Amino acid sequence: MTVKRLVQLDVDSTFIQQEAIELLAAKAGVLDEVSRITAAAMRGELDFAQSLIARVALLQGLGEDAINQVQAEILLTDGAADLVSLLHEKGHFVSLVSGGFTNVLQPIVDELKIDFYKANTLELIDGQLTGKIVGAIVDRAAKAQALKDFAQQCSVELANTVAIGDGANDLDMMQIAGISIAFN
Repeated sequence: MTVKRLVQLDVDSTFIQQEAIELLAAKAGVLDEVSRITAAAMRGELDFAQSLIARVALLQGLGEDAINQVQAEILLTDGAADLVSLLHEKGHFVSLVSGGFTNVLQPIVDELKIDFYKANTLELIDGQLTGKIVGAIVDRAAKAQALKDFAQQCSVELANTVAIGDGANDLDMMQIAGISIAFN
């Protein structure tokens, strides 16, 4: 009997080649400010949630059409679609977790038939971003909890999970996964 696995991947700069927040920030004309906040977070001056709230606030007023443009600009990492297809063919499950945004990620989830996903949701009112996030922020603890929840939903033991990520906010899920892969 083949062991069923759950493979969970971070999205930005792992499953996709870009950072969604930077693509949105460029559309809003605030890329430099967003980059400064990101750099402050990397230096440990802000935690992920604080930095995300500050960066998303800069997107206030950006139209929904910018999200559609960003969706069209997203490039999957080489081999990502093939990996998902092969895992599904072998009877395994695939999940995506992201500190990025469901608003950007949804078409990829639908097209590739991703089994589970969790990301932040940008608030839209009357076709414009409000500069706020709806619901709890997906941070490193939320990514680890998602791995546990998704594994339970598909009856896969944590020992049979694989976590793939590229940053500090992926470390919690990588610590509890059966196999961890540091990407790039």
